[in-house]
Amino acid sequence: MPVITAHIDRLSHLEPVDADALFPIREVSRLTGVNPVTLRAWERRYGLIQPLRTESGHRLYSQADIVTVNRILDWIERGVAVSKVGKILARDDQQAETVRAQRGAVEECEWSQWRARLRQAVSAFDDRQLECLYGQICATYPLSVAFQDILMPLWNELLRHQGRFGQASEWLFYDSFLRIHTFERLHLASASPAPRVLLAAMPGECRKLELLVAAMLMSREDLAVKVLGMGQPFDELTLVCEKARPKALVMFSNYSHNHELVGRLNRLAQTLDCPLFIAGAASDLAEHDLAGSSVGCLGSEGRLMQRRLQQFLRGSLDT
Repeated sequence: MPVITAHIDRLSHLEPVDADALFPIREVSRLTGVNPVTLRAWERRYGLIQPLRTESGHRLYSQADIVTVNRILDWIERGVAVSKVGKILARDDQQAETVRAQRGAVEECEWSQWRARLRQAVSAFDDRQLECLYGQICATYPLSVAFQDILMPLWNELLRHQGRFGQASEWLFYDSFLRIHTFERLHLASASPAPRVLLAAMPGECRKLELLVAAMLMSREDLAVKVLGMGQPFDELTLVCEKARPKALVMFSNYSHNHELVGRLNRLAQTLDCPLFIAGAASDLAEHDLAGSSVGCLGSEGRLMQRRLQQFLRGSLDT
């Protein structure tokens, strides 16, 4: 079974483990769905994991190693070659360390407690309690913190751990709840007379909620973000923009770009009367190839996306 297929089918069977425990390679293979041969190759060929060794030479993996394996699989699913994953992991670790230093341990602990309470409400399918917690979180923190640091991390955790009986239902319950509330916020914002930016998903390269949350985090009082429907034909975007006359068009993708995509974006930009941007994980991955082109990269972090969009539209940031 290919690595990616194994990940999709078996990652959901991950079990809670002791943070200080060590695991032999067969157990790691069972927990992650990655066969031992592949795990050894990732260590020897690419240096992606560095397990401990017993006196007899047997590999022992920590919980952090298991998390790293799953992060590798996430990027492979997004179309990133395994040979390039190491640089992405190093970049993400550096960014995470910077964020942790800025936030402090107290905030991290608070957010973890909120996520635990949300998790209990989701496990009980208690929509009233979930509604109450959601209201408290949004009243306590800015939207960027509420969604990026509390609500969406739980969504991703539930998405990853689907598989056991009832867990798919939990994710669907939570996903539906967040979709409704995010859509409501966007609907209110789009009713304002503020200029609009259109946001469209690259076909098959993100989930609906990810698109809605990105739109919400990019929105400002003086600029509304309108989400185009999932499945919006790429070749008809020029027509849509001609009629809607947005301030800008933003394409969203969480998958690795390729040279064909870069070419398509550049050709699309030439047909538009408004600026074209790309956001999501693909923006980070394509930034080098799009440097100097007419396509601007907004990044994948909500606050950064909003800030860059504002700077691009004001002409204070070059593509």
